[in-house]
Amino acid sequence: MSVAQEMRDHLLTLADPAKALVLQGFFKTAKGAYGEGDRFAGIPVPKTRSVAKLYVRSVDPEDVLPLLSDAIHECRLLALLVWVGQFSKGDESLRERIYNLYLSNTDKINNWDLVDLSAYQIVGEYLANKDRAPLYRLAESGNLWEQRISIVATWKYIREGRFDDTLCLADKLLQHPHDLIQKAVGWMLREVGKRDKDVLCRFLELRYSVMPRTMLRYAIEKFTPEERAFFMRKSQP
Repeated sequence: MSVAQEMRDHLLTLADPAKALVLQGFFKTAKGAYGEGDRFAGIPVPKTRSVAKLYVRSVDPEDVLPLLSDAIHECRLLALLVWVGQFSKGDESLRERIYNLYLSNTDKINNWDLVDLSAYQIVGEYLANKDRAPLYRLAESGNLWEQRISIVATWKYIREGRFDDTLCLADKLLQHPHDLIQKAVGWMLREVGKRDKDVLCRFLELRYSVMPRTMLRYAIEKFTPEERAFFMRKSQP
């Protein structure tokens, strides 16, 4: 039995069919939706994370690639959480391997939670002291998940008080038509505002009238009711 199969079997002992049905709806898996065809086993993230911790030290990053190609959502998440754990403990050589594997398999990192639980810990962390050009290539790729990776990866820098890449990428994605990008950009802008409200306000003052309302709502969530009303009143419908 392969390591990946062992991990898969272990994870699926935790499956909950009733919860799986709920997740199928929550993640919009119907035909034509962003998660069309995704299958769930009904395993909560903390339990998936617990399984991942058992294998972080004992497998190679390449060993989990079959899991990343699995039709079951939680199996793909398990692979990513193993990489996150390995990345955090690895040397530069291991980090580079994981980063390259991650960007070579973005077609399988194909739901918003998979991105959000891995992008800033791997892509953001790897590029922390390097050229950020890969983030801009992802933003310009036209691929929904790569675009979400690009902006969510900057959470790493926001937490350190570095906002330039977040604001530049937000500008690039400002008119994105998909709500999953609008929400991600708004979320990152909100995180900027939690650390420096003046920076966020200056950004919004020049853009709020043309921002999608979903993006703006997320960005100003921590503002006062009066401030939110001011910005929403003049935002685009």
